[in-house]
Amino acid sequence: MESFNAGWLSILPPVIAIVLALATKEVISSLLIGIMSGTFIYAVGMNHSNLLMGTVETAFSLMSNKVDFNILVFCTLLGSLVYTISIAGGSRAYGDWAIKRIRSRRSSLLATGGLGAFIFIDDYFNCLTVGTVMRPVTDSYRVSRAKLAYIIDSMAAPVCIIAPVSSWAAAVGSSLKSTGAFESDFSAFVSTIPYNFYAISCIVMVFVLCLTKLDFGPMRRAEERAEAGDIGDVTTQNAQLRVSDKGTIWDMIVPIAALIIFAVLCLMYSGGYWGDDPAYHSFAASLGNSSASSALVWASFGAMVVAFVQFVPRGVVSFRDFMDGSVEGMKMMLPANIILVLAWTISGVCRDLLETPIFVQSLVTDGGFSAVWLPAAIFLIASFLSFSTGTAWGTFGILIPIIVPVAQALDPGLVIVSLSATLAGSVFGDHCSPISDTTILSSAGAGCSHIEHVATQIPYAWLVAVASFVGYAVAGFTNANLWLSLGTTLVILIGSIIVLHMMGNAKREDAAA
Repeated sequence: MESFNAGWLSILPPVIAIVLALATKEVISSLLIGIMSGTFIYAVGMNHSNLLMGTVETAFSLMSNKVDFNILVFCTLLGSLVYTISIAGGSRAYGDWAIKRIRSRRSSLLATGGLGAFIFIDDYFNCLTVGTVMRPVTDSYRVSRAKLAYIIDSMAAPVCIIAPVSSWAAAVGSSLKSTGAFESDFSAFVSTIPYNFYAISCIVMVFVLCLTKLDFGPMRRAEERAEAGDIGDVTTQNAQLRVSDKGTIWDMIVPIAALIIFAVLCLMYSGGYWGDDPAYHSFAASLGNSSASSALVWASFGAMVVAFVQFVPRGVVSFRDFMDGSVEGMKMMLPANIILVLAWTISGVCRDLLETPIFVQSLVTDGGFSAVWLPAAIFLIASFLSFSTGTAWGTFGILIPIIVPVAQALDPGLVIVSLSATLAGSVFGDHCSPISDTTILSSAGAGCSHIEHVATQIPYAWLVAVASFVGYAVAGFTNANLWLSLGTTLVILIGSIIVLHMMGNAKREDAAA
């Protein structure tokens, strides 16, 4: 379809989607209305004879052109893999193994964080599995359910967004591909990982708090109550699966390991590692030339085959239960897939039909906006949007097509760090927003009151966000110096934790006196 320069009208579709998402807290309908508003503007601008049919026809024609079927298949197969691992009893077997070997409160916290880091392929799988597996272990050492929920939540989305093999990497890669600005969307995503200060700082903070007793604020009070015997137990309806009692720890480890190994091999294959061109016969070159979406589909299918061969012949699950579980896992990924399709479509409306990037680029360059503040400003915008809507995928799906041309126009050297700021801000909302699906799932997985989880986690998340904002400001002023900006972020984070803990001690002493 031929594009047309809509001027300031070109920013209406994402603005409408954002405003509606903030007002309704419902992303799917907001994105759909944003798409229709954009195709209506296009139909008017192109003098379509029938505005109604032109609007609808353009919207769904563009949608069919923009859908990356490989990504949808990968996410769907990943849902199947997650579900079948759960019903095979692999997760429960790990929990039983952990109970026998963990001997201290600190070890139980570290094991919880470590399991969260290991299950990096999907945040849903992470939240539900870690909570179910580790809850009996942490309960035995009087760890508050609020602390457990915080660790689960902080090792879900923040870990997935910096894992090259995950549903999140696939979603981000597809948004990057839609911009047309990168030779390899996979390489571009990998380049953003070191600059994702929020995700890195979240993980660092989890392990700092696991190794020390530097809790502060509401979390500290929850931990003190837990040590006195009140862990904040809430009865959950989370575990309704028919879980096999024949599963072993290897029924969780082997399929996940297979997915990782297959993903790496398939990325190398699609990138020409074993091809005829010697330029791609190195690991780095082949990954840079790879087709991530195709490789991830092949890898997820291979992991499903491994799971089938591992589970069914041994009688861990029956053939029928395996297939039923696969279908249920597919259903679990339906909302995420719908959001992805709509995010791709609104990106196409802006980029391919209304030339939004050209308008925004000219607006910023002519307006005298200083490039040095770009990463910090982007982080704030993405954080506000994701926290308000509770979705990371919807946030970066809307923002990435706009951010890339703006960064290229202002300072090409800040494109990667600006992308990282977009992803970091998006993760912030998914991590701690009260209406975020992972926040809700973390509460359920830990058996913690949702309100208590939000109340105890928000001070920690906001501290990380403030430190990350400073880091992005430093990155802007130092031309994306990684070590200086990341180092500043971590110093501020750890220093603030110590200071806030000491202030809490001082208040307690004053109260006691």
